[in-house]
Amino acid sequence: MPTFVYMTRCDGCGQCVDICPSDIMHIDRTYRRAYNIEPNFCWECYSCVKACPQHAIDVRGYADFAPLGHKVRVLRDQEKRMIYWKIKFRDGRVKEFDFPIRTTPWGSIKSPSDYAVPDASGLGAPELAHEPTALEVEALPMLPPSGKTKV
Repeated sequence: MPTFVYMTRCDGCGQCVDICPSDIMHIDRTYRRAYNIEPNFCWECYSCVKACPQHAIDVRGYADFAPLGHKVRVLRDQEKRMIYWKIKFRDGRVKEFDFPIRTTPWGSIKSPSDYAVPDASGLGAPELAHEPTALEVEALPMLPPSGKTKV
């Protein structure tokens, strides 16, 4: 279900542009409003929907999910830390879902430049750079060195 923007609600803040992993949300230079430049390339992660403080971004439902005449509305309540989905079918039935926001707070993730430069000896290690320190764990679970487990 690709996203679209209600131009009358959008204030052009650009939060959707900053968070879009496929780089398809852009700000129109004339009207200073966001828009999805290529809905077919939408990853359907809904990061832009969740990030929009104006609730200006909605999703288009697929016909097999919600037939013609339906409405899909996604709202984010930052104070309650919840995401609400409301689907209204064309026959009048309404389905509502709510999920807690499980992401970390804005600005709380350290930038890669805040970490020390990785040592070249780590290229052969199974961990990624700064693991397990960045994950705040003592060690990562690993298979035995032989790579074989007893059956």
